[in-house]
Amino acid sequence: MELRDIEIFLVLAEELHFGRTAQRLHVTQARVSQAIKQQERRVGGQLFERTSRSVRLTPLGEQLRDDLRPLYQGLLESVARAQQAARGVSGTLTLGTMGPQMWMLDEVLASFRDLHPGVELVHRDLNPVIPLAQLYAGEVDVAHVWLPVREPGLTVGPVTHSSAQVLVVAATHPYAERDSICREDFGDLVFVAHQSRIPSYMEEVFQPFRTPSGRAIPRGPVVTSWEDQLKAASAGQAVIACVAEAARFYSWPNLVFLPIRDAPPVEWAFVWRTAEESSLLRALVQTVLDHRATR
Repeated sequence: MELRDIEIFLVLAEELHFGRTAQRLHVTQARVSQAIKQQERRVGGQLFERTSRSVRLTPLGEQLRDDLRPLYQGLLESVARAQQAARGVSGTLTLGTMGPQMWMLDEVLASFRDLHPGVELVHRDLNPVIPLAQLYAGEVDVAHVWLPVREPGLTVGPVTHSSAQVLVVAATHPYAERDSICREDFGDLVFVAHQSRIPSYMEEVFQPFRTPSGRAIPRGPVVTSWEDQLKAASAGQAVIACVAEAARFYSWPNLVFLPIRDAPPVEWAFVWRTAEESSLLRALVQTVLDHRATR
């Protein structure tokens, strides 16, 4: 049985109308009738009951439909995967993201999966205290991090989105009753300190070392993870600055999230090792660009 004849049979089994089947498949009605008659001769029985008013599947037709449908769908999926492989867009892509930023990427990644069903996305969580460590270690193929990133050997893709900034303080903190805060106030606060190396220009996006007037901004307890930061803020030992989305995902009852009036938006992008750029990464970048163009 030819693939086209199988397709004609399955569409007719769904439409139960020769004219609509022909229209849907862009063939003549005579072609549909011919294909069904040939199939009935091959199987040795009637697949459809036809009258001047209706078309119905016979029990034999129902059996053949149920047997053929998964086989046909599997064949189409196999061809699609082969086409993706022929274009070089297949395989596994390990993606590192930070907390709620995975949610912010939901539409982009959904489009990528639709466009490239032959690619398996594997997700890993990135530690914001050491945002580039897993990328350098080869634990992820591409990392989604905040900008700027100006490290040798790394390529930065287009911006995916931007986030407002908030200051996280304990509910008992003197500033907890405020409606908002400005960066000059940072000089009166104690921020967490990072144990591991993080580029200073990346740290300054959230935690500047000086206020706009030049006052030093103190550092306090040393942290090694995002959870450490939240616990330090919750205990009143320090404050932390982060993206506004965190308020939705980490709404601890003893934490308050204050808008920072003069903090610039934080931009996010995919970053990868330049020497290991691949067709998968280029396809991901193109999806980001296409998504931005439609927004």
